[in-house]
Amino acid sequence: MPVREDFLASSDWLAGHLDDEHLRVLDCTVFLRARPEGGPGYLVETGEAEWLGGHIPGSIYADLHNDLSDRSSALRFMMPPAAQFETAMGSYGVGNDSKVVLYDRAGNMWAARVWWMLRAFGFDNARVLDGGWKRWTDDGHPVETGSVGRAPGRFTVVPRPRLIASRDEVLELVRSGDACIVNALNGAQFRGEVAPYGRPGRIAGSVHVPAIGDAGVVDHRTQTFGSVEEIRARFIKAGAEPDRRLIAYCGGGIAASSTAFAAVMAGFRDVAVYDASLSEWAADPTLPMETG
Repeated sequence: MPVREDFLASSDWLAGHLDDEHLRVLDCTVFLRARPEGGPGYLVETGEAEWLGGHIPGSIYADLHNDLSDRSSALRFMMPPAAQFETAMGSYGVGNDSKVVLYDRAGNMWAARVWWMLRAFGFDNARVLDGGWKRWTDDGHPVETGSVGRAPGRFTVVPRPRLIASRDEVLELVRSGDACIVNALNGAQFRGEVAPYGRPGRIAGSVHVPAIGDAGVVDHRTQTFGSVEEIRARFIKAGAEPDRRLIAYCGGGIAASSTAFAAVMAGFRDVAVYDASLSEWAADPTLPMETG
């Protein structure tokens, strides 16, 4: 069974290691706002202003929306080209010998997304701050304001393409049944009661392990992950098997990264994120979906 502490950093641990010269702490916050006029999709707002107003000492703001997403894609938050990711991480001071802790202010899913990206580009020495900004401040740890600079790091990518699933792979697996396809959205979205991504519902045949909430891998009250045993049991109950391929999806690859992160932490060995998720799937009426 994997060790939880290999994936998650506690606020007390981080507070005691802020002076480590190899440590890099990244604030990964993004906010999704409802459209004032209604309609599908969300408005995206970076968390940089909040970071400037108060952050973990020494942390750098990692701009997922602009620096760490494919600028050529019509879809938001898609995996960037390797060279772009390499440059961005280097600019944040992250090098091949760094120890990285990631946090956000929105239930860990943005931090988990950057964790997944780092892993997909061959970097394994990263952890998510359990409980994120909420836990850090609730525990009374220090906060600083204003801009922080870091000397550039030398970051080299080693892509692991199997960690990112494409539409074609997902469609093939829907037809064959050779993988467990996991929806990481909330219950209303899974059942098709609301449709923020166009067509309502879920990828046909997919099961439900949400990223956050009462049935989620993250407790929405504390913003901490459940135990490895609890998370593992939740996936197995949904139909996942430790040695069978598992593909997590959501609306645009963010909540899915949190669910995928939890699956890896719980010992599932062949896990991927469907990067474009329902932003791509629901827009194509030829791709199978179901509700209820």
